[in-house]
Order: sequence, then C-alpha cells, then structure tokens
Amino acid sequence: MSAKTVLPAVAMTGVSMVLTLAVVVMWLGTAVPWPVALVVGIGIDGGWLATLAYERRLAAQGDHSHAVTAVGWSFGLIAAGVLVAHALTADGSGRAAWLAVAWLPVAAKALWLVHGLWERTALTPAALDAIHGIRQEARDEAAVARARLRAEATTEETRLTAVTQAGARVARVQAKTAQTLSRAWSTLETARSGVDTGRALTSVTTRVTPGVTPRWELPVWGPTEPVPALDAGPALTDEALDALVDEIRRSESPALSYREMAARFRAAGHSASEVRLRASWKRVA
Repeated sequence: MSAKTVLPAVAMTGVSMVLTLAVVVMWLGTAVPWPVALVVGIGIDGGWLATLAYERRLAAQGDHSHAVTAVGWSFGLIAAGVLVAHALTADGSGRAAWLAVAWLPVAAKALWLVHGLWERTALTPAALDAIHGIRQEARDEAAVARARLRAEATTEETRLTAVTQAGARVARVQAKTAQTLSRAWSTLETARSGVDTGRALTSVTTRVTPGVTPRWELPVWGPTEPVPALDAGPALTDEALDALVDEIRRSESPALSYREMAARFRAAGHSASEVRLRASWKRVA
C-alpha cells in the first residue's frame, strides 16, 4: 500500500519539476540569458525538493512543522503560478495545453499529503491479523448465538405444537363422550316418561318384586362441594430456590443431573413450578 501512495506522488512531483524548469527557461529565456533562466528554474525546483525532503524526514521521526509545510506549499503554488502565467501568455492551442498541466504541482503536494496521512494511520501486519481474528471471533460467537436461539425456538415451537395437538385430541374425545352421554340420557328419559314403556317397566318390576311400587327416576346431576386445597406455604424466592437447587445438585459427587435434582427436590416436599425450577438450575449450573 505504501508503494501505491508514494509512487504517484513521486511521478507527479518529477513531472511538475520538469515542466516548471522548461517553462521558466522558455519564459525568461527571451528576457535574460538562458543560463540565468535555468538557474531560476532549478532554484524553484530545488527549493521545492529540499522542503519536501525535510518534511519527509520530520514525518519519519513522527514530527511535524507547520513552517516547513507552509514553505513547501508556497513552492508548489509558485510552480503552479508559473505554469498558469505561461499558459495565459501562450497563444492558440498552446494555452489550453499548458492550462491542462498547470494543476500538477498542487496535485503533487496533495498526493504527498495523502501519503503522509496513510503513514500516520498504517498498521503492522501483526496488528491487522489480530483485528481480523477479533472480528472473526465476534462473527463466530454471533453465529453460534443465532443458531442456539433458532434451535431453542424450534424446540419450543415443536413442544407447543405437540401440547396443542394433544389438547385438541382430548377436547374432541370429551366432546364425543358428552354427545354420546347426551344421547343415552335422552333415550333413558324418553323410556321413563313414555306411557307404554313405563307400563312395561312397571309390569316387569311388579312380577320381580311384588308389592313394591317402582320408581323409575334418573339420577340428578347436582352441584358438588369443592375439596379444600392443600396449604403449600409461601413460595420460595429466587435466592432461596437457587441455594436449595445448588445444595441438592452438589449433594453427591459428581454433581446430580437436572432430572435427579428435580426428583429429589419434589421428594423433599418443596414446591416450585417447572419453569422456575429449570431457570434456577440454569443459574446455578
């Protein structure tokens, strides 16, 4: 990545220096001897190169100087101004061509600025590998968590479906049984209240038990007295439940499984719902 940022900056800087030197020689060559124009062009390029080298040296040491940066930008603007001035004094198609390359000095300085920013934020391969490993670990943990949640949701959905289907079957059986009982009860009531069937039943009963007047009464379904509920005592708090579950679980070595712990918990006379008992097991185990 360093080569990708420094090579364009070096190339554009070299092109800008060559163009600046050529323009200064062509521009001042008509007014002063060409050796003088050459010295002026080399001075501009040399000052620009010297400030650039000093700025790079400070950057390598982790330092920065605003004065050096300002001088470097000044030389870049001077080079760009020379190119723009030469383009404005040129005629015809030459003006457009020189204006097209007049931005190169400023672009070269901008590329060096980008390269400096990259150097200040660059990381070593070891650090990049560590960051990649951390991100990959986080993605793995998130994927495992999503898979676990989906599996638990699927299990819960299957359990609820099974319970719902079982409840529906029980309801259908109860409805069918109630319908059968209703029809039987209606048949018995018809037989009891009918004139001919009542006489026949009376006649049969009289011959079997002489002197007894038969009473063909159907049993009456009346209200029932509710059985008082057992006193379960106050419910255990989460802390007390956790302590009790942990004590039962660690009562043997190795620790008891959930089913064994739950069986001993119920056998000891303790009371807690299955949801609370399983949640307590998860907290302590």
